[in-house]
Amino acid sequence: MIKIALDAMGGDHAPHNAVHGGVEAARASKGRFEVVLVGDRDIVKQELEKHYHIQNLPISIEHAADFVLMDEQPSLALKKQDSSIAVSVRLHASRHVDAVVSAGNTGAVMASALFGLKRVRHIRRPAIGSLLPTQTGSQVLLLDAGANVDSRPEDLVQFGIMGSVYVSRLFGVGTPRIGLLNVGHEEGKGNEMVIRAYDLFQKCECNFIGNVEGSDILKGTADVVVCDGFVGNIVLKAAESLHGLFKYNMKRLIKKYLFSQIGALLMKPTFDGIRKVFDYQEYGGAPLLGVQGCCIIAHGKSTPRAIKNAILAAYKFVTEDVTGHIEQNALKLSDKTLRTSNE
Repeated sequence: MIKIALDAMGGDHAPHNAVHGGVEAARASKGRFEVVLVGDRDIVKQELEKHYHIQNLPISIEHAADFVLMDEQPSLALKKQDSSIAVSVRLHASRHVDAVVSAGNTGAVMASALFGLKRVRHIRRPAIGSLLPTQTGSQVLLLDAGANVDSRPEDLVQFGIMGSVYVSRLFGVGTPRIGLLNVGHEEGKGNEMVIRAYDLFQKCECNFIGNVEGSDILKGTADVVVCDGFVGNIVLKAAESLHGLFKYNMKRLIKKYLFSQIGALLMKPTFDGIRKVFDYQEYGGAPLLGVQGCCIIAHGKSTPRAIKNAILAAYKFVTEDVTGHIEQNALKLSDKTLRTSNE
C-alpha cells in the first residue's frame, strides 16, 4: 500500500487541522493508501482521539520530538533533525513512505527536501508549481512560484518540461501548452535570460506557444506558465489576493443596497461556485518538482479540506509516476537541447 507522510505539526493551525485533514483523507482512501501522521506522538494521539470510528482507518503515527516554527529560518530549521519535517523527509528518502505533505514552513520543507531527497538527474534546480484558476474553467500551473529567485535560461526550459509532465499526468492534458511569462508577446522582448530561454524553448520537443503576458495567465492561454521564482512568487501572491478582494467587495456592496441583499439570496449558488473557483483549498498544495520523490507543500492556513486534497494530490502524483516521467523527459532534453549536467 502507498504510504503518505503528513507533517502533523506543520501549519498555522497545527496539529488540529493537519490531523483532521489526515483523518478525512484516510476515510477517502478506500484501501488505496495509508496516512502516516508525523509529530509528537502524545499530541497527535490526543488529536486523533477527538475523531470517531478511526480504529480501522489506514492511519498511523510516527514520532517526531521537535517541530519547525512557521517563521523560522530554513538554515536553522535544517539543524532540527528530529523535527516533524525532517523525520517526514527521512522516511521518504529511506522509502518507508512514498510521499510527503506539509503545510509547515515553506522554506524549511523545500530545504529539507532538497538536501534529503536530492534532485532528479539532469534537473539543475527544482521548482515549486502552483495551480491557479482560469476563465476557461481549467487550471494553469505557474512555476517557479518561489523556489529560485535567480534562474538560468536552461532552468526555465526545465521548469516548462516538469510542469508539462505534471499537468499531463495529473489532469490528463494531452500536450500541455507552455508559455514563457514576458512583458510582451513578440519574440525578442524581455531581458537577456528570457530571450535566451525563448530560443532554447524553440529547440525543445514540447508544445511551446511563445511569450505570454501577465494578463494571459488567468485567461487560460497556456496550461503551464514559466518564470523565475522571484517573479512567480509575486504573481502568485497577487493572484491569491483576488479571492479576498472579491469576497470583501461583494459583502460591502450587498450591505449597501437592499435589492442587492435580496438578489444575493437568489444568487447564493452562483457566489458559492465563484468562491470555489478562487479557493486554494480545492488545489490542496503546490508540488516541489525536480526532487527524487513526491513533496507537496500546502498553504500555511490550510483547512482540513485543503490538507485532505493535498494528500489526494500526493497519491495521484505517486501512482502516475510523475518523478519518473520528469526524469525521462529531462534526459531527452539534456541530450538533444541543453546538454546540462546535475553538477
